[in-house]
Amino acid sequence: MKHASIPPLNASAVLKRYGLRADKALGQNFLQDESALIKIVNAAEILEDDCVLEIGPGLGSLTRYLAVSARNVTAVELDPDLLAPLQAVLSPYQNVRVVQGDILKLPISELIDQPNYIVAANIPYNITSAIIRHLLEGDIKPRRVVLTIQKEVAERICAKPGDLSLLALSVQVYGKPSIAAKIPAGSFHPAPKVDSAILRIDISDEPLIPNDLLNTFFKLIKAGFAQKRKTLRNSLSSGLHIPTAEAEALLTSANIDFMRRAETLSIDEWKILCEKL
Repeated sequence: MKHASIPPLNASAVLKRYGLRADKALGQNFLQDESALIKIVNAAEILEDDCVLEIGPGLGSLTRYLAVSARNVTAVELDPDLLAPLQAVLSPYQNVRVVQGDILKLPISELIDQPNYIVAANIPYNITSAIIRHLLEGDIKPRRVVLTIQKEVAERICAKPGDLSLLALSVQVYGKPSIAAKIPAGSFHPAPKVDSAILRIDISDEPLIPNDLLNTFFKLIKAGFAQKRKTLRNSLSSGLHIPTAEAEALLTSANIDFMRRAETLSIDEWKILCEKL
């Protein structure tokens, strides 16, 4: 097994050696459990010729497993303080390129030059939607995205119509999400307060909403979910800054009961609304 040669990584010891500690503000929790790392690589289904983009490599624990599975790995790390330990941990792997920067500000085409690449990331959940949109609106699209995020957030992303959230719609418009495995909090250093899950998103060839309507779609769903307790008529009225009568007419023209709430609409219904708007 190619993973057998990878030594365990003690995040606490590595941080101590470099006089560092996990940065709470950046949501740093370093995954060090070997079985969890292997589960992430298995969920990604990496082929020998694949290019992998890793977001937030941290101390490189997962990066090593990606490196022995893929043709090459580009690892984008926001925290400049982690560059020295990261490069030391990754020195045996010649096919890894480390880039220091904010993934949301870097054009994907500058990081990856091959379509159908794979994304692996252990990210703070509050930037999940922004990262996915950034990846999927770039010139070069991934075929699969594997994210380690809070378990509850992963479950929300996989919700069915009737219980859809803004985040679920933001992801499901681009691909099919599923939970590949659960990861207990104790697998990380420092241990977060909640368990995590490995979310796998298989990207569709085309978004479920046509590209020219995507901006309208995001504007609409943001308005719809801005005031969750309100009916669609009222939330669209205040979110789109239009009179309630106009919001009611818009919904009626799409055959949607204006008394419904945003979470009950399917993507198809949002699509009809986009076309009417």
